[in-house]
Amino acid sequence: MDTTRVRGSARLFQGSRRPVAALPLAFLIATLFAISPIFAATPPSVASATSSGGFSSAPGMYPPVTSAASAPIIGVPGLPADRGTPSGGFSSALGMSPNTAVAPSLASASGAGVSGDPQVENAGSSCADPVTSAPTGPATVTAAATAFGKVLVIGSGAYTGCSLYLLTSDQLHTLTTGAEPYACSDNSNPLAKPCDSVLWPALLTNGAPIAGPGVNSTLLGTVTRTDIPGISSVQQVTYAGLPLYRFFLDEAPGETEGANLFDPVTSPTGIWYLVEPSRGRPAVGQAQVQIESAPVGGTGPDQKVLAVVMNDDFSVFPNASFPVYTLSTDSHKGGDKSACDEICAAVPWPPVLTSTGPEAGSGVDQRALGIIVRPDGTHQVTYNRQPLYLFYEDAYIPGITGTKGIYGAGLNTPWGEFNSIP
Repeated sequence: MDTTRVRGSARLFQGSRRPVAALPLAFLIATLFAISPIFAATPPSVASATSSGGFSSAPGMYPPVTSAASAPIIGVPGLPADRGTPSGGFSSALGMSPNTAVAPSLASASGAGVSGDPQVENAGSSCADPVTSAPTGPATVTAAATAFGKVLVIGSGAYTGCSLYLLTSDQLHTLTTGAEPYACSDNSNPLAKPCDSVLWPALLTNGAPIAGPGVNSTLLGTVTRTDIPGISSVQQVTYAGLPLYRFFLDEAPGETEGANLFDPVTSPTGIWYLVEPSRGRPAVGQAQVQIESAPVGGTGPDQKVLAVVMNDDFSVFPNASFPVYTLSTDSHKGGDKSACDEICAAVPWPPVLTSTGPEAGSGVDQRALGIIVRPDGTHQVTYNRQPLYLFYEDAYIPGITGTKGIYGAGLNTPWGEFNSIP
C-alpha cells in the first residue's frame, strides 16, 4: 500500500464528517463479516489530526481555506474537504479493536474457493464475493436488460450476469491527472473494509477485456491499480474511462442493489450508477422528484424542500430522498444550461440525472419538470428550467454514517450560490 498517497489524501480530504449514528443493521454487519477475506487489520486511518474542515466558520462561506489539514484539492479552488472517517467502523461498533482479525469469508467457511480468474466457472461463487487474487485471464463484459434499461454485466466466468457499476467521484482521479486516488480505494471508511476489494469489488482482467454482445468495444479499456489489498499491481476494466465494479449486496446475477446509490462511504462521496453500453453513460432510469422534509443543517428546524429519490434497490436504505438545489449562475449561462461541470459536478454538486422524462411525486407540478442535455450527453433534471443538483454532504446511510439534513442551502461557491427549493 502506498502510504505516501494515503497521507496526501488525508491532508486533502480530512474534515468535518458528521458523527456515526447508532449500530448498523445487524444483517448488514453479518453480511460484511461473512463475505470479507481475512485481513489482519482494518485499513490505516487516513487522518490522525482533527480539523474544522469542510466549510469556513463564517455562515455561507466556502473554501479554499488556509489550513493545510483541510486544503482544497491541489490548487483546484472550491472543492470542500471530505468529512473524514470515523475510526473503527463496524469493529468498534461491535466492541472489537480495529486491529481484530475478521471472520473467514463465506466461501472459505463453505469450502468453496473464491477464484481471481474471471474465466473459471465456480458453482459456489456469488456476485458479492470479494477480490482476493489477481485474475489469470481476460474479463468479458456484455449487456443485459434491466428495469433501468440495458446495462453492463460480467459476460463470462464465475460471475456471469453480475451487475457492473461506475462511481461518479472516481472522476476526481482523472480530473487531477492521477494526483488523487480513486474514490473507491483501500483508504479508511466507516465500514472498515476496503472499498475496491470487499464493498465494491473491482472488475479485474489479465489481458485486454473482451466485448460481448451489445458492448461498444472502443469504450473498453484498463487502468493499473496498485491499491487493491493483497495484489501489488493489477489491471482493472474501464468503460468510457471509468473503472467498473461489482457490489457486495448483489448476491445473484440481475440484482441491482447499487443502482443510483448516493454513497457517503466512498472518499469523497459519490453516486454509483449502472452503465448503459452504447456510450458508457449512467443508466439511471426515471428520476422521481418529490417533496421532502429535513432539518436545516442537520439540527435546525425541519423544512419542506424539493428532493429526488435515490438508492432505488438498496435494501439497507431503499428509495431514500435527498434535497436538490439550483445554482445562481446557471441563469447567466442562458436557458437550459449548467455552469457546474468537471470537479463541481464530479464531487460536491452532482447533477440530478434521468434516462427519461422525470416523474413528479406528490406535491410537485409535473409541468415544472424538464431536462437539459449536458456536454457529456447525460440528461439533467430541471425545475422551472433551472438544472437540479445534489450536494455530497447531504449523503447519509442511517446507522452507518451521516445525518439527515439540508446542508447545501445558501452556500457561496466558486461556481455560484446553491439554494434549496422550498
